[in-house]
Amino acid sequence: IADRREGIGVCGWILVSLSFLLVLITFPISIWACIKVIREYERAVVFRLGRILSKKAKGPGLILILPCTDTFIKVDLRMVTCNIPPQEILTKDAVTIQVDGVVYYRIHSAVSAVANVADVHSATFFLAQTTLRNVLGTQSLAQLLAGREEIAHSIQAILDSATEQWGIKVARVEIKDVRIPVAMQRAMAAEAEAAREAKAKVVAGEGEMNASKALKQASMVLAESPAGLQLRYLQTLTTLAAENNSTIVFPLPVNMLESLGMKNRGG
Repeated sequence: IADRREGIGVCGWILVSLSFLLVLITFPISIWACIKVIREYERAVVFRLGRILSKKAKGPGLILILPCTDTFIKVDLRMVTCNIPPQEILTKDAVTIQVDGVVYYRIHSAVSAVANVADVHSATFFLAQTTLRNVLGTQSLAQLLAGREEIAHSIQAILDSATEQWGIKVARVEIKDVRIPVAMQRAMAAEAEAAREAKAKVVAGEGEMNASKALKQASMVLAESPAGLQLRYLQTLTTLAAENNSTIVFPLPVNMLESLGMKNRGG
């Protein structure tokens, strides 16, 4: 009581006493105006002659408000969703993109939210916009597209530390969409297509090299076995006869081809 008297002064306590006396005189009527109901998810910050009563919020349940001397402000403690509109950002590698997001936060200290900032929701909204632009401006486009989860966590940590004195607890930050200019999309698509074509050419070259090695080994095996060459020749004729029925094939003995080759070498 001594602390309260020292806080509001003698004149203040005289006014409080008169207000309490007025309530007693008009009790059947004034009681309905003095009792307020605070819901479970709400808290009431009561001001008595301009000072916060008991330095803490009231509720939930019934609270008593004295007329003429007391005023109160209700604060909602439920989770709030803050949509960040698309922000035009210049990334670290000089690419202009548009990024939007969403911030989930709640008020954990009603007294701080009322006494430390005029409009806590607007302050949190503008701070989220600024933090999003500042953080994404230090990232390249590839880092932004690949590490959206890590970037969201860093934005959440920055917002949480900045809004702690406002009585705000930032629960989650999400980057919803990243819009890239059409010209940049075409350039990225052309770059990806060129990279795929270069990779395909490398794979095709490796296949040709492996095939040539296999053919070289096969020729060495056939050179060591003339009968194997004859069998391979007959197998090729069988395959042609089965697949191309309209093709006329005139088989020649392999020995004749070899003798012709020897004559050509001798000539």
